[in-house]
Order: sequence, then structure tokens, then C-alpha cells
Amino acid sequence: MKMRVMMMAALAATMMAGPALATGKIKCNVAAADMKPIEALKAELTKQGWTVAKAKAKVDGGCYEVYGVMPETGRVEAYFDPATFEKLYVEQRGKVLFKKG
Repeated sequence: MKMRVMMMAALAATMMAGPALATGKIKCNVAAADMKPIEALKAELTKQGWTVAKAKAKVDGGCYEVYGVMPETGRVEAYFDPATFEKLYVEQRGKVLFKKG
């Protein structure tokens, strides 16, 4: 019984750590004064055919984090440089579709 509880706890910890590990690899070192408005990123992505469900200037490595639907692939989570709007990382259901590198 003890072994079963330990295995379940280890599995739960591994599952919760997955997304954090994926996004922790993206870093944006941009001064606040150099960051473009998040609304401008939403507008640019909409022009490119995205449906932006949620975008926020979340401090996740200093990058803009966007949840939306890309025309080519469907629903994704993506990270952009807040000064240039350069796409840095795109993930879909745990699968990395794009990573600048």
C-alpha cells in the first residue's frame, strides 16, 4: 500500500512539472520601456489568421504568452518576444511545434 501511494505521488509530481519545464526554457530579457503593448501583438496575430483566445503579459521568462488558434495547426500556447513580437516557442498539447533555436 505504501509503495502504491509513493508511486502515485511521483507520477502526479511528474505530470505537474511537465508544462513548467517546457516554458521555463524560454527567456526574454526585455526592459519594460522596450515592450510593445500586448494589444498590438493580438492585432498582428489576428491579421495573420490567428484566433487569440487569451493573451497576457505574464512574466514567464519575461515573454508574452498567448493562447489561441493558429490557422495551420489549431489550438496552441505560444511565446513571443515583447519588443519585436518574434515567435519564440509554440506548443500544442505538450508537443513542441516550434522553438527558436
